[in-house]
Amino acid sequence: MMRLFVTLVLLVWSGSALAVEVAGVKLEPQVQIGGETLNLNGYGIRKKLFFKIYIGSLYTAQKATRTEQVVDGTGSKLIRMDFLYSKVEKQKIVDAFAEGLANNSPQLMNSSAVKAFLSWFDADFIEKDRVDLAVAADGTVSVTHNGRLLGSSNAPGLAKGVLLIYLGNKPADESMKEGMLGGE
Repeated sequence: MMRLFVTLVLLVWSGSALAVEVAGVKLEPQVQIGGETLNLNGYGIRKKLFFKIYIGSLYTAQKATRTEQVVDGTGSKLIRMDFLYSKVEKQKIVDAFAEGLANNSPQLMNSSAVKAFLSWFDADFIEKDRVDLAVAADGTVSVTHNGRLLGSSNAPGLAKGVLLIYLGNKPADESMKEGMLGGE
């Protein structure tokens, strides 16, 4: 009987460390950023009209259910975008990031950090592409596209602005924000 109990406890405990599959994409339960282990906090699907554009996943060091916990919390954060749509043109990507920053961090819009950030996006995103927006604990923002570094900048204001694109008062997608913060 004790063996059964231990087995059940281990199954329940290990179940939280299993990958989640969403729309055919495997979301890892943990990722490593700069030697720090981040856990999948939540995820959602960015939709535009009837189209599924990408899965947005939030990874954090500590569980977060509110925007403030993510933005003001210690440790690194990662927003991962796994693209589902056949092709999102580069200019639409740049425009979407600019709109998200303008809606949630308008004071940053004319900053050199935002101009540099927007210039990093140099290609279309296609189905199965992965884009990582990493925010280090020191405020460094790094962006990779399928593992290729697009740019990196130590700019704490930009770091907060990038997080607010997804988690701010005017997020890119309200239901995706809810999902990233652990909601259903």
